[in-house]
Amino acid sequence: MSTSKGSNLRKRPQKHQNRTAFKNDLHDKSHKTKFLNSLEITGVCKRCKDILEWKIKYKKYKPLTAPRKCVGCEQKTVKHAYHMLCSKCASDKKTCAKCLKPVENEDSPAVEEPQNTDLKAMLKDLPERKRRTIMRIINKQEDGQQKLTPEIKGQIEDMLLKMDNIDLDDDFNFTDDDDDAEYQSENESA
Repeated sequence: MSTSKGSNLRKRPQKHQNRTAFKNDLHDKSHKTKFLNSLEITGVCKRCKDILEWKIKYKKYKPLTAPRKCVGCEQKTVKHAYHMLCSKCASDKKTCAKCLKPVENEDSPAVEEPQNTDLKAMLKDLPERKRRTIMRIINKQEDGQQKLTPEIKGQIEDMLLKMDNIDLDDDFNFTDDDDDAEYQSENESA
């Protein structure tokens, strides 16, 4: 066992640590694996989507060989593995096709994702220092439970323009000209 008797804390790190991440298509270049990697999961809630993506990522997803019976319409119309409802019944009832729980607005996350991808693409081209500054601002906004709105995105773009105008070099001089003159006159007299 990983813990001794009477103690529930283990004092050593795990024995086998992965050196590289698992790739489901590393040794398997079959059509099935390519199909599963290109599969787009729709009609389910966020939690179920994450579960199905995990199954695909770690080669645990087993696709259906024949259509299954839908719980809603009692027809053999379920064509996706792990789903209980067909896509038509799920959209009519506005429920998750896998866990049968009500799904909130599907439109709002789809609207937010393109904005985040634009921001990610913009941040990708920035130097590390500027990227971290912007990420701090974004994280501060998310901690306050505020969404990334176009106004905040505009503020970030303005900040980027200001950062581009300020050129921080290693040769940056922090002394004033008056101080330089006094310093030079003191050195000459000595």
